Amino acid sequence: MLRNAKRTSRRVFIIPVFIAGCFMLLDLAAFSQESGKQDTSRAYYTGKIQETYNYRFGKDEPFAPSDAQLQGGGFIQPGAFPDASYCAHCHQEAYHLWRQALHSNSFREPFYRTSVNLLNKTKGIEFSRHCDSCHNPIGVLSGALTENSQVDRKFDDNGVTCMVCHSIQGLNSTSGNGGYIMGVPAVITDAQGNRIPGEVPYKEIMDHTDRHIRAVMQDFYRTPRFCAACHKANLPESLNHFKFVSAFTTYDEWQNSKFSHQNPLTFYKGDFKTCQDCHMPRVQITLPDYGAKNGTLASHSWAAGNTGVPFYYGFDGQLEKTIRFLQSGNYLNVDIFALKKADSEKLIAPLGSVPFRLAPKDVLDAYVVIQNKNIGHSFIPEVRDLYQAWVEFQVKDASGRLIAHSGFLNPDGTLDPLAHSFTNRPVDENGEFVDNHQVQLIHSVAYDNTIQSGRSTLIRYRFEVPVDVQGPITITVQVNYRHYRQSYINNVLGKTHPAYPVVEIASCTRVLAIGENHPVPPRPDDNPDWMRWNNLGIAYLDELQYADAVDAFDEVVKLRPDYADAYTNITVVEIPWEKYGSAWDSVQRALSLSPNDARALYYAALLEKRAGHPQAELADLQEVVRQYPQSRDARRELGVAYYRMGDDKQAVEQFEALQGIDPDDLAAHYNLAILYHRMGMTKQAEAQQALFVTEKINSTARTLSFSYLHENPGAAMESIPWHLHNLLPAGDKNNSAEEAKAQEGSQ
Repeated sequence: MLRNAKRTSRRVFIIPVFIAGCFMLLDLAAFSQESGKQDTSRAYYTGKIQETYNYRFGKDEPFAPSDAQLQGGGFIQPGAFPDASYCAHCHQEAYHLWRQALHSNSFREPFYRTSVNLLNKTKGIEFSRHCDSCHNPIGVLSGALTENSQVDRKFDDNGVTCMVCHSIQGLNSTSGNGGYIMGVPAVITDAQGNRIPGEVPYKEIMDHTDRHIRAVMQDFYRTPRFCAACHKANLPESLNHFKFVSAFTTYDEWQNSKFSHQNPLTFYKGDFKTCQDCHMPRVQITLPDYGAKNGTLASHSWAAGNTGVPFYYGFDGQLEKTIRFLQSGNYLNVDIFALKKADSEKLIAPLGSVPFRLAPKDVLDAYVVIQNKNIGHSFIPEVRDLYQAWVEFQVKDASGRLIAHSGFLNPDGTLDPLAHSFTNRPVDENGEFVDNHQVQLIHSVAYDNTIQSGRSTLIRYRFEVPVDVQGPITITVQVNYRHYRQSYINNVLGKTHPAYPVVEIASCTRVLAIGENHPVPPRPDDNPDWMRWNNLGIAYLDELQYADAVDAFDEVVKLRPDYADAYTNITVVEIPWEKYGSAWDSVQRALSLSPNDARALYYAALLEKRAGHPQAELADLQEVVRQYPQSRDARRELGVAYYRMGDDKQAVEQFEALQGIDPDDLAAHYNLAILYHRMGMTKQAEAQQALFVTEKINSTARTLSFSYLHENPGAAMESIPWHLHNLLPAGDKNNSAEEAKAQEGSQ
């Protein structure tokens, strides 16, 4: 009886399993048929698009001037991408965050549209494939960007949708320009992992969440290389009919920062952080979302610096998150580091730690050091000609009287023309400023006041203590940020519009007594004195003020004699200063404290090359590459070392590895062209030579920058790294003729 009961039980169990298996086979058959229909439909669609498509850049590059690629070739129907509202059924929180985020509004917002429409009108819609490959990928891949297109563009309002990012199957390089390989959108796979295109019933997804995840997630989505597909860009010759011009390099800046752990040459060390760690932190969900874990989800707000678009649309939630993000941490450190009296060469530094005396009629230079402390890229990144960040410097006495002011906003919202701003000035073939971000016109950049990650800048302000001053006086310095400069907002929206948000990112205040000033305890947000000196030294180095930089780093040595990097920093300065003997002494001090330090070994190798010790140079560089295989600088120098020693095979290996890190490295192009030619690899040599010629800086274009600076004295002053912001009254004896001219020319 028991045996028969077991048999019956087994039969009862097998029957539903068999039935379920039949249903699964039927489902798979249905999915397979749908897949076949999709393939047939796509082939038909591609044929129709090809009939009228403008292949201006060649039939083998249908999406140029972008680098976007589509698996299977041809074009893809816009409807192949499931709408974001479909995804919202299970991912309400992600959808809610995305709808107000920049990815969702990347194409429709008026600031982008103004620039891209100018490109369409002046050159042709096919050229905007370069921009839209990141701002509107469905438009590019569906073949909509051609004259008289009949493609239904209702997708324009959704920009970068869920299934745009979650359908990318590969990356073709880290050159950017839409450097992704798009697969056919699928929200589920079959049991063998084959992608099943189109929307499927939600029940199928819930029954096979593992296959859903396999369809919509890739390991590389969590890496900065994924972000590099769009957050790095260049302007190719096919776009500007001039030559390759680097546009922005956010990925490279991260890769060279302390956060990547790939570059041994950073001035500071830090915890490993990716783009996603900062811009997609896990947040508590407020709406149901099956993608959440323990009540949290990777944020799909991508809060960063764009306050303009959420303000335009009235997305108060996104705007609040963005402002909170900008003000959330010690991204920048503002340090009123020193004073210098006009009648003295000695710095009163660091302020707060040394005594000094102040009197009426003193003419003072305030030294303000701003450190890009915890941003994984430059400040400002990307399109600096549109964004606006600047330093506001104010001096007031006890009565509230304004003694000096730089970086104010005029009543019409425009910025003080003599403010120190973290911007650049792209110029065209006539040496004129390229307004409205018309990237196709850029031939050169007149100047760039960006602060790279982990580095510092020094800004000098001159003012006079009034004879009737009511002490004490208060110096306040703050870094302000507005996502678009006022003139660009006016160009887009006209002059009648609400004032766009100005956010204070970081600030510092010091109160100075008239008479004796005594040392005061450091404040909680102050850097320690050794770091304050170190940041000054970094700023001096970037200004090419080598003697002052060494003096600053010497102060670091006095405060921290056990700090190996202090000695390496001196070496970093003395190598370009051509003080090789003392540079060698300094790097040896560093290595005595930290014998295997990759940074010190790298600079030791440079000195060994100079001294004619190739074996020692080679050994040091090999150790650096062992520790940091993604180091661009070490790979480059090691390749050159092998090249000089006649080891062509090893040299090629290093330069090819370097191109794997940075496909646009000029030294790699140049040396591989020679090495491939020696090896009889003629086609490869010609390709590398062509890349070198294309990507090298055009020396004649620099004359365009000089022309712009000649016509704009205020900009010319900003382009000088060690410039002084003279806030003395016009005609004061402490004003130089050049400064007076710059002030006059900038009004």
